[in-house]
Amino acid sequence: MFIEDVFINWNKIRDKSYLRNIDAFKGVDSIRFNSPVTFFVGENGSGKSTLLEAMAIAEGFNPEGGTRNYSFSTYDSHSELFEAIRLSRTIKAQWGYFLRAESFYNVATMEEEYSKLAPCKVVPMEFHKKSHGEGFLSLVQNSFNKKGLYFLDEPEAALSPQRQLTLLLEIKRCVEQGSQFFIVTHSPILLGFPEAEILSFDNGAVHACTYEETDSFRVTSMFINNKEQILKNLFE
Repeated sequence: MFIEDVFINWNKIRDKSYLRNIDAFKGVDSIRFNSPVTFFVGENGSGKSTLLEAMAIAEGFNPEGGTRNYSFSTYDSHSELFEAIRLSRTIKAQWGYFLRAESFYNVATMEEEYSKLAPCKVVPMEFHKKSHGEGFLSLVQNSFNKKGLYFLDEPEAALSPQRQLTLLLEIKRCVEQGSQFFIVTHSPILLGFPEAEILSFDNGAVHACTYEETDSFRVTSMFINNKEQILKNLFE
């Protein structure tokens, strides 16, 4: 594991910052990670992507995604949290990637531009000529290597259920080669990764939970097993 803890210095966060109003962060000065695969789960707006983004930026990645070599900005939306956190590292990863589903189009565009400017001839991956899901899987299969550090924000947005299973296989491959992952997701498929740590951002401060305790599992399971009754109650 490259990152074992994240520490938050609240003295570096403005008194009127919205970060102080996120329930998951209240009273939290540090979070310890215990698995090479850590999932952040919670309702929309619970703070999970905010923390993932801050950790990725603190680790040297571009706020909109890509490798550490990417340096561009189309719209600065990241919070000040990255300036207030400190990551406890055992060793610094030499390779990694920050994937944001919402800005993958921008990263794909820059990948083409960077390939043209490379000192030696680099064949672009041509993500724009692929579907969103095909482009993302191509990125994972060609750019995710051993002993890498990866931050993924809702990767399931690009993937069918079948392709999510493919992503699980790729994560397993990388973990077996010494990689570490932090993943924000609502997918009950991805959350099923064996021995992963799941941190919930719902119902108070950030805390560990089991797979069966996640809303992703409970709501999906309830819907599959009681579809007709749930839809009847919902529409009435």
